[in-house]
Amino acid sequence: MHFSQAAWQRNLALYEKTLAIPFNQELAQGTLSKAVFSHYVIQDAHYLLAYGRALAVCAAKAFSADDVIQFTEAAKIAIVVERTLHDEFMQEFDITKEQFNHTPLTLACHHYTSFLTATAWSESYPVVLASLLPCFWIYAEVGKAIVANSIENNPYQAWIDTYSGEEFHQAVNQVIRTIDQVAARCDADTLEKMHQAYTRGAELEWLFWDGAYHQRQWLGLDPA
Repeated sequence: MHFSQAAWQRNLALYEKTLAIPFNQELAQGTLSKAVFSHYVIQDAHYLLAYGRALAVCAAKAFSADDVIQFTEAAKIAIVVERTLHDEFMQEFDITKEQFNHTPLTLACHHYTSFLTATAWSESYPVVLASLLPCFWIYAEVGKAIVANSIENNPYQAWIDTYSGEEFHQAVNQVIRTIDQVAARCDADTLEKMHQAYTRGAELEWLFWDGAYHQRQWLGLDPA
């Protein structure tokens, strides 16, 4: 069994829990509040910068020239293409640059970006790959599920189109092929570290969406 297949099976219940988060269900129905989506967009824009940096470090650690190109391009896409999407949403939802710049990372966003950054710098290439895979793969699968249940004229259609589109899914499939090729040459200890990194990344995906839906800042420290 390929690493990706084993990782998906190990974390299937977690994926289903992520898909069932009210944020994703209401997004599909177009009923998600603008305040919640605005909170999400701001935090996701912060996240994407850290994700792009982690992808760049991943590219530097890659085993082959093709992998270097793959993840260098992925870093560029994460920052340029997806931030363009967020810029459009920020205009639509009246989020100013000043508001964005003065909105700090939430606990969930800080935890997730710190995990990706620490893993990228401190772990081996295979483990770094595994930590980055959930953001690719879970977004793709959630995007497919949402588009299948989305209403017409959904106010969040641009987001849905991005993560359910063929171009994004091709990129995800290429990442899965790369990680399976790399994992095939890894020993048992490295494979287990890869599984741990994938699971933690998947847990943080759930935490990010759940925190966005409830607009959480820092648990126990949020304003009353």
